[in-house]
Amino acid sequence: MLDHLLFSLNSTVPLFAIMVLGYLLRQKGFLSEGFIADANKFVFHISLPALLFIDMASTDVRTVFDGPFVLFCLFATASSILVIWALAKLFIRDKSVVGEFVQASYRSSAAILGSALTAMLYGTSGFSGLMILGSVPLYNIFAVLILVLESPDAAISAGNLRARLGGSLKRIATNPILLGILAGFVFGFLRIPLPTMVSNTFSTISKMTTPLALIAIGAGFQGKAALGRLKLTGIATALKLMVLPAVFLPLAVHFGFTGEKFAVLLVMLGSITTPASYVMAKQMGHEGTLTASVCVATTALGALSLTFWLFLAGCLGWI
Repeated sequence: MLDHLLFSLNSTVPLFAIMVLGYLLRQKGFLSEGFIADANKFVFHISLPALLFIDMASTDVRTVFDGPFVLFCLFATASSILVIWALAKLFIRDKSVVGEFVQASYRSSAAILGSALTAMLYGTSGFSGLMILGSVPLYNIFAVLILVLESPDAAISAGNLRARLGGSLKRIATNPILLGILAGFVFGFLRIPLPTMVSNTFSTISKMTTPLALIAIGAGFQGKAALGRLKLTGIATALKLMVLPAVFLPLAVHFGFTGEKFAVLLVMLGSITTPASYVMAKQMGHEGTLTASVCVATTALGALSLTFWLFLAGCLGWI
């Protein structure tokens, strides 16, 4: 049991230690708001797509691609969103925060933390690409749909909804992370060899992803925001870090998704709420306080919850 605990701590503590380092550097004035914005932009547009491309391109996709796994990601994502949405509309009295609550409760930092955790555990992030294909498009589509339909401004025209959904679909189609995965998928499926200098260039760039992304997340941590809407923040945080994994991870194991697949599903279901949720909520006319609070709370507690799930999975032989 001690071995499982050490395995869990060795997997999660370094990730969150780097995030704490980013936070401390920001507090000491070493990092600016401009750095945080530029680092997030670089990871999103350059290093993470490079990482996922090189992992997929260097994999025999015909052998590794797992249709049932991708379908499970789709099922778990869609069903969790719809159930949380229905329950929120039923039980939350302040209807102006329903949209924020739902998005903050389901939307993980799946791309960044998925690749970081699996790379640390297994030395590759191959299955995180398949997980992203099955979850991230739904994250974005549902986020726009929910935030528009649950907007505090009740006067939402059908044309406005169509325009925003159309814009969301365009952003998904041009998402550099998804484009990196798809390009790598094509290279891996067709078994197109990469020249050594190209492969080494992509590998070098991709190694910047995890430390830079984690430092940026930590540097952007805003503790004061957690003081807003504490009750709903606590419920959303519990859903994000504990309830969704408790519901879907045993089901995943039942279908044989263990090892690296289990690790990426854990991140998809139970990692921190992505800070992009706050930006999107604000852009859609929401207050943003609840979203910021959940981002802070899940970031602060995520190290403990991920360690717990990895420890439990190790004891049960799931990972």
